[in-house]
Amino acid sequence: MARKAAIIGGGVIGGGWAARFLLNGWDVAVFDPDPEAPRKVGEVLANARAALPALSDGPMPPEGALTFAGTITEAVEGADYIQESVSERLDLKHRVFAQIQQVAPDTPIGSSTSGFKPSELQQNAANPSTIFVAHPFNPVYLLPLAEVVPSAVSNPALIEAAKETLREIGMFPLHVRKEIDAHIADRFLEAVWREALWLVKDGIATTEEIDEAIRMGFGLRWGQMGLFETYRVAGGEAGMKHFMAQFGPCLQWPWTKLTDVPEFNDELVDLIAGQSDAQSGHHTIRELERIRDRNLIGFLRVLKERNWGAGKVLLDHDARRRAAMPVPVPGDGPMECARMTVLPGWIDYNGHMTESRYLFAASETSDAFLRHIGADIAYVGTGFSYYTAETHIMHLGEAKLGDALTGTVQVLAADEKRLHIFIRILKDGQPVATLEQMLLHVDMSKGKTCPAPRAILDRVAPIAAAHAALPKPEAAGRHVGRKG
Repeated sequence: MARKAAIIGGGVIGGGWAARFLLNGWDVAVFDPDPEAPRKVGEVLANARAALPALSDGPMPPEGALTFAGTITEAVEGADYIQESVSERLDLKHRVFAQIQQVAPDTPIGSSTSGFKPSELQQNAANPSTIFVAHPFNPVYLLPLAEVVPSAVSNPALIEAAKETLREIGMFPLHVRKEIDAHIADRFLEAVWREALWLVKDGIATTEEIDEAIRMGFGLRWGQMGLFETYRVAGGEAGMKHFMAQFGPCLQWPWTKLTDVPEFNDELVDLIAGQSDAQSGHHTIRELERIRDRNLIGFLRVLKERNWGAGKVLLDHDARRRAAMPVPVPGDGPMECARMTVLPGWIDYNGHMTESRYLFAASETSDAFLRHIGADIAYVGTGFSYYTAETHIMHLGEAKLGDALTGTVQVLAADEKRLHIFIRILKDGQPVATLEQMLLHVDMSKGKTCPAPRAILDRVAPIAAAHAALPKPEAAGRHVGRKG
């Protein structure tokens, strides 16, 4: 039975939380009095469906059920986890917590607040020990960070369980050891934001020039090394001590206005907004979100390939999913191994998925299957792997931008050295392509085939036995233009 998450507040952040839970197999109930909430959450969910599966190297779980509740009580009844994402008004949050705890006094309640401390959120609560900060970053469905901030009265066991829940949906819970206004990340961002406002106000740089300075330079370093590790490298062989000795004196120089705040008035607002419109006004917000998501996918997948930074979180999440995958039993159909979405880079000038991407989809499917049987990247590191010796592909249908695809594997035959599999790439349950593939187990140091180890064969055997009862695919054994 699927677990249930209740999302109170269906804006950009609440919608992102809903998408993150839904796409990881949780049922989700959303409460938001805004009559536009279903549309807004639906648009966020559509972006998430197109983006989040592209980060996974294994099959996504079946999507949970989404409902929109008429009351907070209806939303939180039976919930295993509750996330509050209403406006940043402490009195409003207190009222929401009071309504929640009338029916769910012991359920974990994470708050998306970017500024309030948990002790402020807990004031006058029926059960303050269950309320804590779980502050995410937009887009919640892609970025893994969630700052988890307890207070002195928080239930430690509940906090640890909440952190595990966040890990289960692919997030990185950063436990903030002492509560403080704006937590960690937003305090840092506030400092950068304040300095940027001065640069614009003083006519030194435009909004676009400041953004270029970030994304063409240090932003790329921060994305994979953060601040201190970046500066450690900058110190050269002598490391951080040398960096501190070299740049420490500049802390006394008037390089920053962080102790001063520009007057927040209509003139400053119009200046910033006008430059921002000139910079990005030719895109709609939805277009900017999709551009952002595609870029983030690219960055995150590179980090994943290198097991670095946020990529470690993605790899851990894939490993959790693989560990939970059931082994097929006799009578089961082909094994679902991959779920994908046709992305903009996959289509040609006709708007159809290109031939190479059908092969890519099959590769994602067979790679997921190999990981499932234990022939993963760690196994390749031991000097052994499965190599594809032969592939035959049939194009049966069209896939277009945004289409959801599923990759399945049917084992036709298996022995110590060979895997003979049949891959189907499905859209709406119907194949758009099939691929028959022969893989050989290889000792890479010798460049020769060799028997696979017992651990892998023991994973393959029950799948092959289950699939032996399935009908042989009509396309199996075909040559080009000829029936099998």
